[in-house]
Amino acid sequence: MDTALTAAITMTNTVNVLTTPALARSCCITRPSMLDLYASSPRNRARPLFLTHCSTKPNTDRDNRNSTVEPSSNSNFQEEPTKPNSNQPLSSPNSSFSRGLVFDLGPKNSWDSFEIGSPVVKRYLSDEEERWYMWYHGRSDGNPGSDSVGLAVSSNGVHWERGGGPVRSSGDSGLVMNCSKDWWAFDTQSIRPCEVVIMSSTKVRANNAVYWLYYAGFSSEKVDIWDNSVEFTLQNPERARIFNGENGGISKVFKSLPGLAMSQDGRHWARIEGEHHTGALFDVGSNGEWDSTFIASPHVVFHGTGDLRMYYHSFDVENGVFSVGIARSRDGIKWVKLGKIIGGGGNGAFDEFGVVNAHVVRNRKEGKYMMVYEGVAADGGRSIGLAESTDGLKVWRRVQSEAVLKPSEEDGWDNKGVGSPCLVQMDGVADEWRLYYRGIGRGGQMGIGMAVSEGTEIRSFRRWTGFHV
Repeated sequence: MDTALTAAITMTNTVNVLTTPALARSCCITRPSMLDLYASSPRNRARPLFLTHCSTKPNTDRDNRNSTVEPSSNSNFQEEPTKPNSNQPLSSPNSSFSRGLVFDLGPKNSWDSFEIGSPVVKRYLSDEEERWYMWYHGRSDGNPGSDSVGLAVSSNGVHWERGGGPVRSSGDSGLVMNCSKDWWAFDTQSIRPCEVVIMSSTKVRANNAVYWLYYAGFSSEKVDIWDNSVEFTLQNPERARIFNGENGGISKVFKSLPGLAMSQDGRHWARIEGEHHTGALFDVGSNGEWDSTFIASPHVVFHGTGDLRMYYHSFDVENGVFSVGIARSRDGIKWVKLGKIIGGGGNGAFDEFGVVNAHVVRNRKEGKYMMVYEGVAADGGRSIGLAESTDGLKVWRRVQSEAVLKPSEEDGWDNKGVGSPCLVQMDGVADEWRLYYRGIGRGGQMGIGMAVSEGTEIRSFRRWTGFHV
């Protein structure tokens, strides 16, 4: 667009901005009001894109039948006004230790210096350039009790630029979202990004499409899970690295629920309160249901106008395994659960104890749905598996009995486990895919790696070692 656009979102309830206090203050709106989001012209790099007020729950109808969402026709690329101001150097990817590592921990005392993970990677194309965004969670060694969400950017999806502190403008990278400060909220202890979708909606009246961030929020409410068959520590959220003073080896399962935030630039986020009293989109299942413990890793896929699918995992107490279920929505805000779709593998399998952190993508060439997931072995080991479905609903089939990506050899940076996969389909004649994932090494040291598909079928991946000309 050649002129600045003004987007207006109609709102009705309380809203909290999920950024740092320096960026915005929480505000309470008790009457309907308007939130103005100003989008700068892509050609006018001097005017940043920013959130001017707190945001709130969109105007929603009690009847959900006529509310639909659709992808933006202009959502292929979001122009950047400036380049990020910070970069973290990496070891050579060709060394045996760092093979596949594309994003390491942040500098000491930075917001992501102690732990990183949950990569959500998106590739946006324009006629002039390509831009990669990666949202991820991080923990600081100075404040290890709470997670935050950050954004890194790249021109090729391999070399990433990060920021050491909160974003200040629409051209920055760095910390973009903190836990809620409201005592009643579902996300006061930890937050993990799960999916980002660019959509326009009849419930969010705006001239421009906006970023929809689906995330898992964790509260201080503990969940008791008694299962003597478990041979490893159960955690929610998962903590691979134990900070001094924390009790390692003790099961800690906290309640988590799915949340939604929106943004005009992918950096300044505002929570959209769901129908649950904590602000979450929906609650856990009733006693005896497979998802009665927690709702984690809500990943959302746009299937068609008025048809969104959410894939999430929980611990199925009755069967003693982690499982993935599906919910469906017309507007991306109100959801209807459809039940469990995939559980544990066979005896001795890499995913015998279940499936977590599923990431679903629709193959643009074949139309099939591909699910990469983190498989949990009986001893707690983590590898990445693959399943497929023709319609993305209830019937899923494991592509093979073996993992498509296993922990590296003894001296590798990710030799203790791989998981939290994110699959990106590349353009071109060859059916090439990139797999981003969280790797765990000695002492729980974490990083984000990348692997590329081998052959025309997605049955195995090799860790990235450099560009081949």
